[in-house]
Amino acid sequence: MGTSQILPGINSPADLQRLNYRELRSLAHEIRQTIIEVVGANGGHLASNLGVVELTVAMHRVFKSPDDAFIWDVGHQSYTHKLLTGRYSRFSTLRQRNGIAGFPKRSESEHDIFDTGHSSTSISSALGVLKARKLSGAKGKVLAVIGDGALSGGMAFEALSHAGQLGDDLIVILNDNRMSINENTGSLSRYLSRLTMTSSYQIFRTNVDRLISAIPVVGKSLTDCIFRFKRGLKGLFFKDNLFADLGFEYVGPFNGHNIEELEKILERVKVIKRPVVVHVVTQKGRGYSPAENDPAKFHGIGPFCITDGIVEKFDVLSFTEAFSHSITALAEKNEKIVAITAAMAKGTGLAVFQRRYPERFFDVDIAEQHAVTFAGGLAIAGMKPVVAIYSTFMQRAVDQVIHDIALQNAGVVFMLDRSGAVPDDGETHQGIYDIALFRPVPGISMLAPASAAELDICLSWAVSQPLPVMIRYPKNPCPPEQCAFRGTLIPGRGVIIGAGQAEVLIVCTGGIFPEVKGAADILEGVGISADIYNLRFIKPVDEGYFISVASRYSSVLFIEDGIVTGGIGQFLESLLLKHLPEIHTGVCGFPDRFLIHGKRHEILMEAGLDSRSLAERVRGVREAQCEAISNALHDVSDRNHLVDSKSAI
Repeated sequence: MGTSQILPGINSPADLQRLNYRELRSLAHEIRQTIIEVVGANGGHLASNLGVVELTVAMHRVFKSPDDAFIWDVGHQSYTHKLLTGRYSRFSTLRQRNGIAGFPKRSESEHDIFDTGHSSTSISSALGVLKARKLSGAKGKVLAVIGDGALSGGMAFEALSHAGQLGDDLIVILNDNRMSINENTGSLSRYLSRLTMTSSYQIFRTNVDRLISAIPVVGKSLTDCIFRFKRGLKGLFFKDNLFADLGFEYVGPFNGHNIEELEKILERVKVIKRPVVVHVVTQKGRGYSPAENDPAKFHGIGPFCITDGIVEKFDVLSFTEAFSHSITALAEKNEKIVAITAAMAKGTGLAVFQRRYPERFFDVDIAEQHAVTFAGGLAIAGMKPVVAIYSTFMQRAVDQVIHDIALQNAGVVFMLDRSGAVPDDGETHQGIYDIALFRPVPGISMLAPASAAELDICLSWAVSQPLPVMIRYPKNPCPPEQCAFRGTLIPGRGVIIGAGQAEVLIVCTGGIFPEVKGAADILEGVGISADIYNLRFIKPVDEGYFISVASRYSSVLFIEDGIVTGGIGQFLESLLLKHLPEIHTGVCGFPDRFLIHGKRHEILMEAGLDSRSLAERVRGVREAQCEAISNALHDVSDRNHLVDSKSAI
């Protein structure tokens, strides 16, 4: 990878101790070049990782991982940590199948203390690790590294409050880059900016520290005394400090790109016996101008051209883009429509809506629970809120959906992007649980469009409904349109692709339609005819209509891009077993285990949901049917033979 000279020799954090500051600055440059090179080839989280290079180096110089535990919030800024903890030789496999993960994983390294992937969890988990160590008599410091964006999540404040109450020596590194994913919008961001505005004081303080520490013999002791005095002085005269009010010592803000200064601060913080917040200011995307200029674009990005930062464009419309077009067009006709997201305006396709209707757009930062309940209030007061959140992040707001939306009969529309198999990011980001989680909730309709036109039809219907509606769709290009997808929407009914004369019916959710269509094509090539029934409605289901459709076929296979347990396939299979027991059935979906990172087709292959595997499953169901028919004919023949024998006697 590149022309690195120092980085290949770093096999553990201990190797950092032999480097001087000039070499450390060269190392930081090599780390950045390596991250840019690998993310350019594989995709990944670029801007956030480029911003914490010096901070990570300083942490590993002062603290001794894994005896001292580093816990990274979200984990999308842990690439430097991985490079410094013995994973340089495998770093080119980042986010690839059987390669290293894009987030911390305990199974990958002893230096990864806690698996992460979702926001605002670091302080809670770090506090738990610290308390467990104290109860068991184990030594070592525990550090939680959290960005100002993740700090906007309510769980982080719950943890801060508890940590202040316990009073243990937790170290919270607040990485302030004035960004979460999109630019921070909340009052917390403005508060942190106000704290960082004391730059003149910081310059004065740095110069005084340098002069005092240079005094022979007494310099270090005098510096430590002044450091403690300043902390006490801050407590007396600077009461407007959230962290101090919660029971933390607060130090900062400091330049997050000055390794030498960071080391001195961390050495001092290391001896504090109470919880402490170390506030560092960093630049997201530092060292790569395209990422510096557009950190939101380079937050999570696919492969790109390193020389200019340009991402390859495809002509095929994605489901996210289809949603963007649909909601913007609907909002032009309906002034009641408002859009809500949790720090993901670009990722969910709401950036166009935001520019066109800024007064009707709300980015609540990384606070999915608040987003849902906020939408409930808007709906109860007469607006039509459309909440766009990734499927995996909607898991964080299950109670709010039940208590604040469904129970209230609030007409909120939820757009669950990234449903089904999600490439590259691994277990924490798979969108395979939403059907099992939300389908049982009373009063909620759930739809799964299979194309851009069908998504538009579903969204138009959803915004006209007085009750809550969820629409789930994958991170995938929209497949070619089928005429049936453009048909009139009838609640509870899906659409049939085929002439209705086939041997087998394949019933599917919209997100897995391309693979199902591929399976049907494979089957046609070997002489097996199969029609496809795209459910469109996961809930409600017109049971009578579905039974009438299924009754035309001798075999029915249910396929969904969600987990089998508690899914729609199991429900529909039980329906047929009750009303049409002679039909042979099977259910395919994701297994009852977590799915590691890989490309979408690799994840589907592992789960047996790629086209070829599905075709084999259909053949298996058909063969079971043929065997059952053959056995039945043999039974009839045997009975007839027995009757004939008795007659002869």
